[in-house]
Amino acid sequence: MTLGKVAAGLVSGSLALLSEAAHNAIDTGATILTYFAVREANKPADETHHYGHGKYESLSALVVTGLLVGLSVYVLFTAIGRLREGGELIDASWWAFGVLGASIVADSFRFVALNAVAKKTGSHALAADAMHFASDLIASVLVLLGLIANSYGFKQGDALGALGVAAFIGYAGFRLGGETIATLVDRAPEGLADRLRAEIGRVPGVVAVANIKLRPNGPKIFGEIFIDVARALPLERVAEIEAAVRACVAEVSPETEATVAASPRALDDETLAERLVMIAARKKLAVHHIFVHHLGDRDCIAFDLEVDGALTTGEAHAIATALEDDIRAEIGTEIEVESHIEPLHGHTLAGRDADPATLATITAALKAAAAGNVGVADIHDVRARVTGEGLVVNFHAHVWPNFSVTAAHEALEEIERALREKMPHLLRVVGHAEPADEA
Repeated sequence: MTLGKVAAGLVSGSLALLSEAAHNAIDTGATILTYFAVREANKPADETHHYGHGKYESLSALVVTGLLVGLSVYVLFTAIGRLREGGELIDASWWAFGVLGASIVADSFRFVALNAVAKKTGSHALAADAMHFASDLIASVLVLLGLIANSYGFKQGDALGALGVAAFIGYAGFRLGGETIATLVDRAPEGLADRLRAEIGRVPGVVAVANIKLRPNGPKIFGEIFIDVARALPLERVAEIEAAVRACVAEVSPETEATVAASPRALDDETLAERLVMIAARKKLAVHHIFVHHLGDRDCIAFDLEVDGALTTGEAHAIATALEDDIRAEIGTEIEVESHIEPLHGHTLAGRDADPATLATITAALKAAAAGNVGVADIHDVRARVTGEGLVVNFHAHVWPNFSVTAAHEALEEIERALREKMPHLLRVVGHAEPADEA
């Protein structure tokens, strides 16, 4: 097409046809450049390009933009000069009309095919090349109209056709340049951050979307998403939430590859007990039996702290003091904190089932204790194990389903106390409450 238009333009002297030939020549170079740019951009990330090579497409489009703008300016000034001279009649032969007709048909097929591939792959370079073919198509139509007008005696027809070509080339370059520069300066795709923020905010476990950072890189978009989660959540749950956010991003924008970072956040409805557990967890300490009460305008908190039983009293007290100091530092110095130190049973005891006679004695004692307890329906699944440090007893009890947890706990503790009165040598007694069948 370029060679045909050059030949027809030189024979006829048509500025519009020669301008379109130059436009085709730039498109030919752009297509060759795009071929190599796309091949380079598709290379995976390496040690020197951690985010891949997608920007090669943008560089290719930037070069083509410069050529289009330069050609547009040249043709514009040349056409204006001819118009000032009054224009001239062009000897447009059948050859010129034939070349333009063939160019219009070829550009139509090329634009449709390449535009489909550009949309499918999200390639900026291919989209730029498709735009060039579209500009070829419209420019060829403008040249054709100018030659037809000139052949009917309108001497300014060819120069006006050239002006149309210049205007369209300039417009194509302006659009392409705007998109290319936006990519090179990492401008986030319009509206994408808002769509992601709305969808991520609906992911279960996400308290808030703190920030979203996006930047295009060839056909891909790289992102960093910062979310807030409840600080009381275990790490496994936080990892699940992050994975759910990544899946949400892939659904909203398949071309986006995002890194998700979760930050712990204290919720407004977080209780003192929950805050204490978090403070202790940061120091890898186990606390339980937390009791919170109010004394006038002051909060009071007491808890059991488990430490290694082999520590000295001085070492254990230092650990407890450090934890209490951390609690006051975070919650407030006016809070009253009391800790009860207990030995942590971190070792595993070897054991065996108790003999049938011992098990029968324990079962009978448990059922006798439950007989006078209005909250307990029955005792079942009693197990007794002999260990090197003493006897361990486990039992299940049916309690009325409308009982509160506190009431059920007190009922089982009453049974445990009755059992220990008869068998004070027991090492551990564990009672498990189950709802009774009211029927």
